[in-house]
Amino acid sequence: MSFSNSSTGSGRRTFEFGGTYVVKPRGKHQATIVWLHGLGDNGSSWSQLLESLPLPNIKWICPTAPTRLVTLLGGFPCTAWFDMGELSEESSDDLEGLDASAAHIANLLSTEPAGIKLGVGGFSMGAATALYSATCFARGKYENGRAYPITLRAILGLSGWLPGARSMASKVDKSGEAAMRAASLPIFLSHGLCDEVVPHKHGDISYQSLRTSGFRNLSYKTYEGIGHYTVPKEMEDVSNWLNMAMRF
Repeated sequence: MSFSNSSTGSGRRTFEFGGTYVVKPRGKHQATIVWLHGLGDNGSSWSQLLESLPLPNIKWICPTAPTRLVTLLGGFPCTAWFDMGELSEESSDDLEGLDASAAHIANLLSTEPAGIKLGVGGFSMGAATALYSATCFARGKYENGRAYPITLRAILGLSGWLPGARSMASKVDKSGEAAMRAASLPIFLSHGLCDEVVPHKHGDISYQSLRTSGFRNLSYKTYEGIGHYTVPKEMEDVSNWLNMAMRF
């Protein structure tokens, strides 16, 4: 394991990211996935679960989000990948914060050895940030116009949502390289049908918005009786999907 601190500037603000926890592969290193925690959590919280998965060829990088004032919490400071208010289709997105987090993730992956397959996954707000990274990869740029620097091979979003879902279809070019990147990127979505924190309708909206935007390699699973947490069956599905997506 290793810990580090870094900061990423985006526009007017500078974001100080917390420590990063690394789970080394138990077998041959074939893939690296950045895994993103939920609101108020930290990078080490998922490491034990990820280490227990039957995926010995994956290296997991678990960063910690910056501590910032969060509108949803009445301005209370906590770790968050971006600022957010009420979760609704009408709410505006903190695109500057999303760009900064997506750039931090890309920077973490950019130092991996050649030939290693790269991915991003997360839970709740971490899932939202992972899906935003998918759209940056497909478009070839961040919202601020800067080029997206890496090639992603897998995206996982558990109990999350797609930021900017309403306008996403108009942002991804339906022809050329952007369309090819969108169509080829494997994405796994999952959601508990009894989720009261991020209602499962946001999973449905995310899935439909991604399809409309040209993402074709989608898997979407829902779980009866499950709230805003993970269960062994879901993590088994994650492991099986990753084995297929990464072609181990």
